[in-house]
Amino acid sequence: MKRGEIRWYKFKAPDKKRPILILTRDSILEYLGEVTVAPITSTVRDIPSEVFLSKQDGMAKDCAINLDHIQTVSKGKIGSLITTLSADKLERVSEAIQFALNL
Repeated sequence: MKRGEIRWYKFKAPDKKRPILILTRDSILEYLGEVTVAPITSTVRDIPSEVFLSKQDGMAKDCAINLDHIQTVSKGKIGSLITTLSADKLERVSEAIQFALNL
């Protein structure tokens, strides 16, 4: 598991299994039981706190990383790898986090 990977995660009801982006830095991942992630949704609102993803990014359909809903989840419940984001997309994620948290 590495920062920038998109993996499956099963959220508690009423949510569902969905892709998430790993945000926690690589140097601490092996020591933690929980990691910080951003959920990915098929509802694309085209706002600054989202990062758009498509088939070019390794996703099955158009979607967006929602940086307004960053959360910490159990590392043991994180599922299989879907894809890994490019450096360009990770830079966009950083910008979206700054916008979402007003940093």
